[in-house]
Amino acid sequence: MSGKVVLAYSGGLDTSVAIRWLKDNYDLEVVALTIDVGNERDFTAIKEKALKVGAVKAVVIDSKELFVNHFIFPALQADALYEGQYPLATALSRPLIGKLLVDVAREEGAAAVSHGSTGKGNDQVRIEVSVNALAPDLKIIAPAREWGMTREETIAYAERYDIPVPVTLSSPYSIDENLWGRSIECGVLEDPWVEPPEDAFAWTKSPKEAPDTPGYVEIGFEQGVPFAIDGKKMGGVMLIQTLSEMAGSHGVGRIDVLENRLVGIKSREIYEAPAAMVLLQAHQSLQAMTLSKEQMRFKQKVAIEYADLVYNGLWFTSLHEDLAACIQSSQRYVTGTVRLKLFKGACTVVGRKSPYSLYSYGLATYDKDDVFDQSAAAGFIHIWGLPVKTQAQIQGTGRLEKS
Repeated sequence: MSGKVVLAYSGGLDTSVAIRWLKDNYDLEVVALTIDVGNERDFTAIKEKALKVGAVKAVVIDSKELFVNHFIFPALQADALYEGQYPLATALSRPLIGKLLVDVAREEGAAAVSHGSTGKGNDQVRIEVSVNALAPDLKIIAPAREWGMTREETIAYAERYDIPVPVTLSSPYSIDENLWGRSIECGVLEDPWVEPPEDAFAWTKSPKEAPDTPGYVEIGFEQGVPFAIDGKKMGGVMLIQTLSEMAGSHGVGRIDVLENRLVGIKSREIYEAPAAMVLLQAHQSLQAMTLSKEQMRFKQKVAIEYADLVYNGLWFTSLHEDLAACIQSSQRYVTGTVRLKLFKGACTVVGRKSPYSLYSYGLATYDKDDVFDQSAAAGFIHIWGLPVKTQAQIQGTGRLEKS
């Protein structure tokens, strides 16, 4: 095979080794595509390293705004938490990477695209299904799935060919990060009995080292999308970055889960997602104030389906379009402000207000301003319990009888 291949290049171990491996095994010219989703600060160094390792061209695309507005915030509106814990940071970036791989492949006249995902991970599915949906004619090459090297052997390969990588045998973490969160795997973390060492974390302080005084933050929402912190309006990227630093300084956002991977295995995953966890909690609290009971219950079901869809790499599907339409409709009145307390690793909602609040003080209070007609309760209970009373009179209560 000859020609060009566009490689999703992070600068990490697998993709750095992949540049040399693709040249040697496929005789392809490698165009290294690095996508800025808030994952690196020095993209000049990443670009230079790609060229040094052997790429014929290195492309960097700033996609932070696109990532926030078209992937993160829709997932926030959906309350997307995979298995109730993981805010899908890495998973959300993969369909975006798939789309940009296709775009650059078309621009470069490449017949193939490539990525650094292993055969045991979820990302291979997310990227490849996205590419197949958008450009089924492109060939997909997954070096880390083909070369058959262990992590130690991959590190040795890099050392043999003088490929600089930010991983050593003494610190073998595999890390992926973007604006929405940071994923940490491998090394001692593969033993689910071992407590994550502090050197695994970078965005959050240890709760015991966090300030002894709680921090408070107010987040403004418009139709389910956050737009202000403490009354100051700001764009989505800055809002997430600001909140990440603020919450992380109080130790908020550490997640340790044993999750079910799409490929059929359980995996111990460590995440840092300070901004995501705060925003999701704030958003859910505002929804509780502005959605009816029935809307909330159905929305919770949709949230589970949506999270599974994202985790399973089905972003570019008709099902996603259907769920997204339902979610957008549900957010029409999710507007207001939520106040949260950040303290020693905990995030707690301590206040919320909305011009569309369904909470009525007059109906809820037991004080002199009570407008609830308590005399109506007796009739309500009679009608509500009538089927139960009728069945009990005819068939009994259904309790076990003594023999």
